[in-house]
Amino acid sequence: MAESQTSLANISGTVVLAGAGKMGGALLSGWLGQGLDPKRVAVVDPHLSDEIRALAARGVRLNAETTTADDVAALVLAVKPQTFGEAGPALRPLIKRSTLVVSIMAGTTIAALDAACGGNIVRAMPNTPAAIGRGITVAVAAKGVNEQQRTTADALLHATGAVEWIDDEALMDAVTAVSGSGPAYVFLLAEELARAGVAAGLPADLAARLARETVAGSGELLHRSDLDVATLRQNVTSPGGTTAAALGVLMDENGLRALMTRAVAAATERSKELAR
Repeated sequence: MAESQTSLANISGTVVLAGAGKMGGALLSGWLGQGLDPKRVAVVDPHLSDEIRALAARGVRLNAETTTADDVAALVLAVKPQTFGEAGPALRPLIKRSTLVVSIMAGTTIAALDAACGGNIVRAMPNTPAAIGRGITVAVAAKGVNEQQRTTADALLHATGAVEWIDDEALMDAVTAVSGSGPAYVFLLAEELARAGVAAGLPADLAARLARETVAGSGELLHRSDLDVATLRQNVTSPGGTTAAALGVLMDENGLRALMTRAVAAATERSKELAR
C-alpha cells in the first residue's frame, strides 16, 4: 500500500471524479485519506450530497470548475452505467487522446468507453466492501495505457482495498459474478443462517446476532490467516461431529457447490448480456 500512497501524493494535475455516489464517494474518501491533495480533485455530479459539498472547504472543486483537459491527470468514471450515454459525451471536453480514463461502471466495455469519451482506458470492477477500505478491485488496461498511467490507476483503485490486474477483458464478466456480486452471496448466507437458527428454536434477535458475527468473524479470520480456505474449514470440522453433519448436507451433489456454480454462471451470463 505504501507505493500507492506515494503515487497518490505525487500525482501532478487534477483527478476528476465523475459520479460521487456510494462507490465514487468511497474512492474520494480513500484518495484524500491516503494523501491526495484535495486541491487536485474535481468532482462532477449533478446531485452532490452535503458530504461532498463540504469537501469544497478543503479545496475540492465541484463540477469541474476551472478544470481543463490540459490540467486533467486522470478521469475516474463512477456514474451509473445507464446514465453514461448522456454523461460520456458531456465529459469529452476534459479528455485528450492521452488522458487516463478509469471506469468502474459495471458491464461497460473498453470499446464502449472509447466510443463515448476516448482516452487511455482502464476498466475496473470494485465491490461494496470498498466503503470500508476492504474491497477487491479487478482491472484491465486498454492497449494504449502506458506504465505510468497503469501505476496511477493502480494507486487510485488501491484507495479502497486490494487490486488485481488481468490481461483479458473477457474475464470481467466472471469477475463481476464472483467479486462484484459476491458480497450479496455472503450477506444471503448470513440471512439464511439466521433463519435456520430460528427454525432450530433460537429467538430471532439472537439468531441474527449469532449469524452476523459468525460471518463477520470468519471473514476476518480468513483475511488474517495464511491458511488456505479448505484447511480453515477442516480445522472447524471434527470427525463425526456437529460440523461434519452439517457439511454432509452442504457438500452433497445438490449442495452448495452446485448452487454456487449455477449462481456464478447466471451472473456471468447476465453481465455478458448487459455489455451487448
